Amino acid sequence: MGSVPFLTSDTLPYSIRVLFESSVRNCDGFLVKETDAMNILDWKTKQNYVEVPFCPARVVLQDFTGIPAMVDFAAMREAVRNAGGDPVKVNPACPTDLTVDHSLQIDFSKCAIQNAPNPGGGEQKPLARLSPLKLPLRKPPPCRGHSGCRGSCGAGEAGRSSGPFSAQIENTPILCPFHLQPVPEPETVLKNQEMEFGRNRERLQFFKWSSKVFENVSIIPPETGMAHQVNLEYLSRVVFDDVKDFLHPDSVVGTDSHTTMVNGLGILGWGVGGIETEAVMLGMPLTLTLPEVVGCELTGTVSPFATSIDIVLSITKHLRQADVAGKFVEFFGSGVSQLSIADRTTIANMCPEYGAILSFFPVDNVTLKHLKHAGFDKAKLEVTEAYLKAVKLFRDYESSSREPEYSQVVQVSLSSIIPYVSGPKRSQDRVAVNNMKSDFQACLNEKSGVKGFQIAAEKQNDVVPVQYEGNEYKLSHGCVVIAAVISCTNNCNPSVMLAAGLLAKKAVEAGLMVKPYIRTSLSPGSGMVTHYLSSSGVLPYLSKLGFEVVGYGCSTCVGNMAPLPEAIRNAIKQGDIIACGVLSGTKNFEGRLCDCVRANYLASPPLVVAYAIAGTVRIDFDMEPLGTGFNGKNIYLRDIWPTRQELHTVEEECVISSMFKELKEKMEKGNKRWNLLEAPESTLFPWDLKSTYIRCPSFFDKLLINLSSLTDFFQFGFYSRLTPREFNSYGARRGNDAVMTRGTFANIKLLNKFIGKPAPKTVHFPSGQTLDVFEAAELYQKEGIPVIILAGKKYGLGSSRDWAAKGPFLLGVKAVLAESYEKVHRSQLIGIGIAPLQFRPGENPSTLGLTGREQFSILFPPDLSPRMTLDVKTSTGKVFSVIALFENNMEITLYKNGGSLNFVARRFL
Repeated sequence: MGSVPFLTSDTLPYSIRVLFESSVRNCDGFLVKETDAMNILDWKTKQNYVEVPFCPARVVLQDFTGIPAMVDFAAMREAVRNAGGDPVKVNPACPTDLTVDHSLQIDFSKCAIQNAPNPGGGEQKPLARLSPLKLPLRKPPPCRGHSGCRGSCGAGEAGRSSGPFSAQIENTPILCPFHLQPVPEPETVLKNQEMEFGRNRERLQFFKWSSKVFENVSIIPPETGMAHQVNLEYLSRVVFDDVKDFLHPDSVVGTDSHTTMVNGLGILGWGVGGIETEAVMLGMPLTLTLPEVVGCELTGTVSPFATSIDIVLSITKHLRQADVAGKFVEFFGSGVSQLSIADRTTIANMCPEYGAILSFFPVDNVTLKHLKHAGFDKAKLEVTEAYLKAVKLFRDYESSSREPEYSQVVQVSLSSIIPYVSGPKRSQDRVAVNNMKSDFQACLNEKSGVKGFQIAAEKQNDVVPVQYEGNEYKLSHGCVVIAAVISCTNNCNPSVMLAAGLLAKKAVEAGLMVKPYIRTSLSPGSGMVTHYLSSSGVLPYLSKLGFEVVGYGCSTCVGNMAPLPEAIRNAIKQGDIIACGVLSGTKNFEGRLCDCVRANYLASPPLVVAYAIAGTVRIDFDMEPLGTGFNGKNIYLRDIWPTRQELHTVEEECVISSMFKELKEKMEKGNKRWNLLEAPESTLFPWDLKSTYIRCPSFFDKLLINLSSLTDFFQFGFYSRLTPREFNSYGARRGNDAVMTRGTFANIKLLNKFIGKPAPKTVHFPSGQTLDVFEAAELYQKEGIPVIILAGKKYGLGSSRDWAAKGPFLLGVKAVLAESYEKVHRSQLIGIGIAPLQFRPGENPSTLGLTGREQFSILFPPDLSPRMTLDVKTSTGKVFSVIALFENNMEITLYKNGGSLNFVARRFL
């Protein structure tokens, strides 16, 4: 097989070598030029100064941000047909995988198994000890019934039908905790899946149509796993060999910020906005400023009590302090070889939380060993190793070759890391577990802010009694009401998940339980997690404590969960209780999980289980017991914490190569609900005008074969409006431009200077009416008047920036005049066809005396060039200059074509 021959300095960071290889391989003299490759090769002197193109090998999408992209492609087919072209030719140019993982909501939790009656009656005894079991993946035998289970496990009800999709979901069997027989998925999973497919049917049908008609598109159906988890376990190639006799490195961009997980496998990848992703799908490169690369040197040996999460949080703190925002991070040092791929991907997955673009672990012998277990055959491994060594992308820690040169080096000693949690409001606020009780007390005392809650001293020990399910419980500050082992950070790592399971096993055997009002859940990232939890024998114990598998997808972490029990909510609100959520995820800001849960902590999965058992975060694990076990014995955390040797033994027996193979087969087969879902097969999508989910957007309404000349603008100023949240989630309707445009400028903290207060309103001129932004925009468009936005600094800062560009475009915005821009959003504005204009240094609307009530005339010359100064005239006679923030001729070409979508669409005509 062949590859791109290139020479590179041994001192160039490995991540930059991947950029260099891409530039050489894709050099066409237009999108990627020879000077781009030379700039990358001269990274040491050009970092932070030049922009370079990058052509990723593939794209990954999740459904919230992926559906607008696929709707745009469907609309492009319609437009190309209407303009006389062949719509069949409209396909993504870059391999694209879309995982439907953001539609899951937790409507049900804690299935009947958890609350099954005591087997045999009388005093409750501990469950018999379960040894790790290796189970064949086959249809389970029916349960014959017994006093404890009484059929609640479902194994004895093989003939029962609960609807058209009552067949067993094709995931790994789960064990009934009473008779250890494999059973169908818990009732919780089935109910949540039924709700997911019911409320999202239109979206799912559109996705299935997309998978049928578009080339280079693969749809991973619901209940398969998280986008970044599937990306890691199933989609990653490490080395691409799709083109006959040609090899190149795997690389990826995605619409999920945690796409960075794959960097732990030696695959360069990061999350970008929807418009950049669509550009890559259309065959265009990303543009990025050649970044600084921070070398993170890991030394020392990991403490037996520290999990990967502790390592992640420690590294997060160090890298935040090192200011790595907007930079690449690359790991090296003796400590790296001690970390498994699971550890590395967990660390890489958190890089958005410390602000880096990506965190890269070059391929080494540990990577190759993992790939062997993951199902790579011998020939594939040999080719992978030989290729990576040939192009200097393989790191050999036994070699005497010198380390790459980095922009700066941050040192982290793994030996110094102790267990931590993060919170109560920000992921960077780390708290040592042994200081948790005192730190929470300090938060109660502290003024309201990033950590404090400002609870009066006389109120800090308040107790609120509450009746729940016939029993009385007492809620106080620090009480745990949400405990979620979720997928974002941990499920790729068997050790932390198994640690949670083994801790649960020991806890149940000791007689410990979780209070029933605590909203507990287990949302695995993929079937692999369920497989090794089940086959190791620990899943029934997690279930016994209430950590029931609720489904596969984003749930608690993004706020997709059922409300807390009404009695608990009322007690929290009436007593002004600082209730807590503990989760093994990545997001924990105030109100993220539930509006009445004000303190949220990120923790490793075993600590999530431990705090759920304790029922409070106001506990010193060293000095205070988790609870009382059988025979009235106090049980401490140290009594049930699994040792590293226990974890290692279970990993060896349970995390085996066959899991990867069988799970890949399951993903390729899909599930029965998806397989039975009907979808059209026509070349063009049959739009339903009544649909509130899928609508044909108007981006291509003025698509012409030939370009028209640039026109000057004569405009009114403009400002913001929010649509009420409809049934299902707002994000689920991102395929409906009518919903999204009504939600543009909907942030309740966005100040509209026309009306002098935060509100989704604006003033229409010349009538002077105060209207919803959408209504004002409709009037302007009916009158043929284009509009502009006057803004301050860092315009576009935030998330979901694709619709922050698409929305204004559909509202008739032609240009933005701002003091400065969030860098990515500036390029997105150009990508959709909006001109980003910048006030000159020291100038802004206030210094220029602009009110936004003027009419603006902006003159665009035919020979527009990058960063050209343009003249602006107002109806009041004021004249000033602005900078056209186009960085290169390619951006000007896109703008002249009305954005990247129209630019590519014309190529099909």
